[in-house]
Amino acid sequence: MEEALETLKLDFRSALPLSEQLKEQLRLQVLAGRLPPGAQLPPIRQLAVRLNLNPNTVAKVYRELEAERFIENHPGRGCFVAVRLPEDADEERRDALCREMRRFLERAGTLGYSIEEIITIMREVADE
Repeated sequence: MEEALETLKLDFRSALPLSEQLKEQLRLQVLAGRLPPGAQLPPIRQLAVRLNLNPNTVAKVYRELEAERFIENHPGRGCFVAVRLPEDADEERRDALCREMRRFLERAGTLGYSIEEIITIMREVADE
C-alpha cells in the first residue's frame, strides 16, 4: 500500500485544482486495487506534508471520497478504504481508463501519430 501512496504526484502548474488531482489519483488507486479494501490512509497532516499541500485540501478530498463511498472515516482511528466499493465502481474504473486514453490519444495526435501507428507502438511496448 505504501507503494501506491508513493506514486501520488501532483502537478502544481496544472489548471486542474490540486484537490481534484489528489482525489482522482486516490480514486484510481482504490479502483485498481493498489489501495485494498480496509487499508488505512495516512493521516491528513502527514499526507499534506508529504505532498506539500494545505491540510484543509487533504481533508476536503477525504470528505469527498467518503461521500462517494470510496473511503470510510472512523473518528479517532482514521480513514480507511471502503470494504465495499460503490456499485458503479467497475463503470467508474472503465470511465477512468477512457479519460486517460482520450488524453493520451490527444497528445499522440498532436505528435502526428495515426491510430494505426499508436496501436503498433502500444503492442511493441506491451511485448517488452
